[in-house]
Amino acid sequence: MTKLPGNAGVSLLGDKSLEFYRDPVSFCQQRIEKHRSRMFLCRLMNRPTAFICSVQGMRELLCEKSSLFLKDPTDLMTNMYGDTIVTTNGEEACLLRLSLTSHFTGSCLGSWSDYIASVCERCLKDLSVSGQPESVYTAFKSLGTELVLGLFLNVRAEKQPELFQEISQLCTQHWHGLISAPVNVKVPMWSSGFSIALDARNKLMDIIKDKLENDKEGFVGSLGSLPLPDSSSAAQHLLLFISALIPKALASLLNSFTLALGGNGQEKARRQAAEDPDYLCRVLLEVQRLWPPFIGGRRIADQDSTLMGFHVPKDFGVIYISHAVHRDPEVFQEPDAFLPERWSGRNEGHEHFLCSFGNGPRSCIGAKLTNVFLKEACVYLLNNFDWCLDPPVQNLEYKWLPVSRPANPPTVTFTQRDHTLSGRSDTS
Repeated sequence: MTKLPGNAGVSLLGDKSLEFYRDPVSFCQQRIEKHRSRMFLCRLMNRPTAFICSVQGMRELLCEKSSLFLKDPTDLMTNMYGDTIVTTNGEEACLLRLSLTSHFTGSCLGSWSDYIASVCERCLKDLSVSGQPESVYTAFKSLGTELVLGLFLNVRAEKQPELFQEISQLCTQHWHGLISAPVNVKVPMWSSGFSIALDARNKLMDIIKDKLENDKEGFVGSLGSLPLPDSSSAAQHLLLFISALIPKALASLLNSFTLALGGNGQEKARRQAAEDPDYLCRVLLEVQRLWPPFIGGRRIADQDSTLMGFHVPKDFGVIYISHAVHRDPEVFQEPDAFLPERWSGRNEGHEHFLCSFGNGPRSCIGAKLTNVFLKEACVYLLNNFDWCLDPPVQNLEYKWLPVSRPANPPTVTFTQRDHTLSGRSDTS
């Protein structure tokens, strides 16, 4: 077994968490170049941690050796959401996945398609009305919020506007607890962000429990029939599914899609994506590859093991970095270039090399539903609008934690497509 390049330093003083959180992409790239390895050792969250930046290492961690590397039971996600499919390990995680999978596949996805289409039209139809630049990331977050609250909680913005706004605000407050120091402090006239998040969670749980008790329709109504571990499990999972995390991930991907296909130089690509569903799939794969909504995921070694031939001792942390994995030059030629055609050429059938939503037996249970969301929104945009950055020169750098998003939300001007002229052109 080979020793990991790099070092974990000493406790506390050697910790690199702050440097990593400031700019995880540069943090990893500098160490890949320094160690000439796409796997290296560092100290993160005051624990020796192996960083994985290659497709091979990611696949070993999440697929072949997934039973040897566990979710961290002290993770902040557990504090904020309880025991869910995302935070549990072993048999409990398997049973939860078996119970919930049917609600995210097959006929359930089909039954939601009309609602998803209606929300996309209602939220996106006015993008060109003002004639002024739109903050697309903000618009797409609103779209994502309507989708998740409507699908998972039966709360529709157009039918229950006050309840919808209340839940939206509580979800935002709860989300901020995930990015706050876990310090529960309340004093007169001030509360810590974590304390506010916990209060928001309690209020959301009251709303959710009331829904579970009284609403027998749709997703929320069907949870009562599932073989979940206890009475609180359904509520905890609903809290997870309506989290602000999902709208932010959708907004991130739709924002990246809009930028990738924006402007006159991409008009041909927009037309091809509108007319050819297979090409649209390739575009979305490339968007996901270059701009994954989540920077990666973390595990704890349950026993001594190896990854990529390197020794990983028991209790070491292991983190895979999706941004770096997706740019592994051994798998993706011209890794920094936006090339949708790669998915019908050298990388055809290689979707399993992506890890935006995890990979292997613990991958995101909602990945297929997310894909339906994205395709419906993208098809609506492509069929109804052309668009370009306005102003044409903007800072398009990304922040990568806790969800990737533009450092400065870009503004885009949309113009309504003239379907009459388009039709004449197609038949001429």
